[in-house]
Amino acid sequence: MSSLLSVAIEAAQAAGELQREHFGSDLSVNEMLQYDIKLELDVRSQQIITDIILKHFPDHAVLGEEGSDGNLQSTTEWIVDPIDGTVNFFYGIPHFCVSIGVKEKGELVAGVIYDPIQKETWAVEKGKTPTLNGKPIRTSSRAHLSDAVVTVGFSKSREALEASFDRYKRISVEVRKTRMLGSAALALAYIACGRLDAYIEEQLSEWDIAAGKLLLLEAGGEFLEQPSRTHEGKLFICATNGKIDLTEYL
Repeated sequence: MSSLLSVAIEAAQAAGELQREHFGSDLSVNEMLQYDIKLELDVRSQQIITDIILKHFPDHAVLGEEGSDGNLQSTTEWIVDPIDGTVNFFYGIPHFCVSIGVKEKGELVAGVIYDPIQKETWAVEKGKTPTLNGKPIRTSSRAHLSDAVVTVGFSKSREALEASFDRYKRISVEVRKTRMLGSAALALAYIACGRLDAYIEEQLSEWDIAAGKLLLLEAGGEFLEQPSRTHEGKLFICATNGKIDLTEYL
């Protein structure tokens, strides 16, 4: 295991322990938005992650949902979502995670997704088989939509919601089941280990998907990424197990 991956695991699990300690307790809200919630715990979690990363690599850049730190000119960038699934966390739904991806010269080289409730750690390095709690994982072998379990994300604007509802209506009648779970990173991790078969969402940020993208690709999946058609600066993604074809729903 590389030093980058070991530090990513250390940081993700440290932040996750803080989240598990506070899950179900009264929470301080920094900002309540129509389709999102910003918690004080998001900020504290990212600070824990940042402190651990910069203790080991003081010259690296940390780019996160709650701000940036370190040497922002560095060619090594840590892409951090301290709580992916904050709304779930706030409402007491035990489906959220810490997501940390590492880029070197613009290329993803390592990633960790940690679910502190289930105590599940997905870890990956470029060119190596990804793992879940140390055991190798692969995407599912399901190749037909009629056998597939697909998740469709519903994003944070009216335009994205309308596009997602239209896509959901078309997909849901073709697949075995659909799921809406509320964490992009965990959706990608679930495809990587065969629990889900595909995921589409209209409006995401890089920190939502950095670790999950590498995890999925190294597990045998496929990942399509385009500029969002409903929000400038955001991303549209379509992730699959590498066998399901969702071309007509893009």
